[in-house]
Amino acid sequence: MINSTFTRLDPFALVDDFLRQSRMPQFDDEQRRSGFVPPVDARREGEDLVASVDLPGVDPEKDISVELSNGGRTLTVSGERKVRHEAEGFREVRYGSFSRTMHLPEAVQDSAISADYESGVLTVRVAGVYAEERPQRIRVTSNAGSQQVGTGGQEAKEIHQ
Repeated sequence: MINSTFTRLDPFALVDDFLRQSRMPQFDDEQRRSGFVPPVDARREGEDLVASVDLPGVDPEKDISVELSNGGRTLTVSGERKVRHEAEGFREVRYGSFSRTMHLPEAVQDSAISADYESGVLTVRVAGVYAEERPQRIRVTSNAGSQQVGTGGQEAKEIHQ
C-alpha cells in the first residue's frame, strides 16, 4: 500500500536543525551581540495604559528600572537579563541589556505609575493617561445666505440668496 499522506517540510526548521547540529559559534556570538529585546503588549483599560513586558529570569529588584522622562511624556523600561550559566553549545535564550520606550499620549506624574512583577511578567500601569482624551465639541459657524464672489482683479461682491 502506498502512503498517500504528504509531509510538508519547513525550510526554516531545516536551517535551524543545521545550525543546532553544527554548533556554529558565529551565530551564537551574533545573537549575543544583538541583545535581548523583551516583547511588550500595551493596552488601554478605561483611562489607564497597561503594558506587560515578558521578562522571565530577571530579578525585578536588581535588574529592572522603570523611568519617566520628557516632562512626563516618555516611559522607559530598561534593565538586563543576566546569563545564569556559561555553557558551551547552542543557545536560543537571549541575554543582555534592554530598553523599551513608550511615548505617552498625555504628560503624567510619577505617582500615576505603578509596576508589578509576577511570574516573569512586568506589568506597568499608567493611571489616568487617557483621562483627558475626551471628545471636544467644536462650534461650527456659517455665513448661510451670503457668499463672496469675485475673479482676478475685480472686487468681491456680496450676493444674498
